[in-house]
Amino acid sequence: MKRIVRGFYAIAEAVRLCRPNVICAYPITPQTEIVENLAEMYANGELDAEYITAESEFAAASIVLGASAAGARVFTATSSQGLLLMTEVLFNAAGMRLPIVMVVANRSVSAPLSIWNDHQDSMTVRDAGIIQMHAESNQEAHDLIPLAYKVAEDKRVLLPFILNVDGFKLTHAYEPVDLLSQEVVDSFLPPYDPVVKLSTEKPVAMGCYAPPPYYMEFRVAMEHAMERAKKVMEEVFKEWSEIIGRDYGLHVSAEYCEDAEVVAIAMGSLVGLVRDVVEEMRKEGKKVGLLKIRTFRPFPAEEVREALKNANKVIIFERSLSIGSEPPVTLEVKSALFGHSSPEIHSVVIGLGGRDIPREQIVKVISEVYEGKVKPGKRYEGVKEFEEVIP
Repeated sequence: MKRIVRGFYAIAEAVRLCRPNVICAYPITPQTEIVENLAEMYANGELDAEYITAESEFAAASIVLGASAAGARVFTATSSQGLLLMTEVLFNAAGMRLPIVMVVANRSVSAPLSIWNDHQDSMTVRDAGIIQMHAESNQEAHDLIPLAYKVAEDKRVLLPFILNVDGFKLTHAYEPVDLLSQEVVDSFLPPYDPVVKLSTEKPVAMGCYAPPPYYMEFRVAMEHAMERAKKVMEEVFKEWSEIIGRDYGLHVSAEYCEDAEVVAIAMGSLVGLVRDVVEEMRKEGKKVGLLKIRTFRPFPAEEVREALKNANKVIIFERSLSIGSEPPVTLEVKSALFGHSSPEIHSVVIGLGGRDIPREQIVKVISEVYEGKVKPGKRYEGVKEFEEVIP
């Protein structure tokens, strides 16, 4: 059923349809209304779950960790500093192989304080052993929630799953969303049947101390699980697209890349704007393409190489920084291409702290690269001139 709803509701409704056993949350802008909607559903008797309010994000993550370890299907959500506060627990959850599903409404991190959107928060846990995807639209975010549970709970995977949605750009936006039905979700997502759980009937230990002769094997096992997750996700993508009739592609979506001289790479809600510019430039006869990266972990290196094999120049629109190194997506793309092809790489940091990204700015960036007016490398688009104050 198609309705005009905000991103908050589209996500919360998809979570409800997945029949979680335990939801635990702590409010933080711009995520708050996701869990508020779930709280309202719970209060109205529409959600058969334990709904727990925690005193902090650290506590919320700890509660869903414990519930997942006890065999429950769980959900939580957060943003920015909240995700940073959860980090210690999330590393534990991944190491304990708990299929926790959570939504991160992407927001800048402090300092200075900002409540607006970029991708700096989720990048802080990219090495934790957590699957990560980025949604372009609220429809895609809605459709990805059942998929996240199916992948995370697969016995070949058993890793946490973060669905990233751009704060404010998606969470607060009204869009027409074709809402899933309970019957459709039930036909796709079976009840959670944990491989192992804490139980008095069959006692086990989780997250124990591992001395040097054992620790490395656990971490390598996580790496193998993430590698398997890539194939499992592809299976589930195809199955789900056949059921719902919407196909978003697999880990990446390559558009007009076959003959493109310049390919622009983006993630999240920025993809729609870049697509609009690329399509207009194609009409003008310019050979430009778009590569939308949906899955950030496991990173789809092979798919990126394939999409960029004919490109002479690549523009990577970055919504985060890795201070002292290349921006995160640029690092991944360069690593994927190393030893295979060597196009010019233009790493364009843009829109940090929620700064507006006008269409004209995207046109300018792509046009300058296409016409050879700028050198390859890293630059910061739209930064005002300022004087650094060093005490």
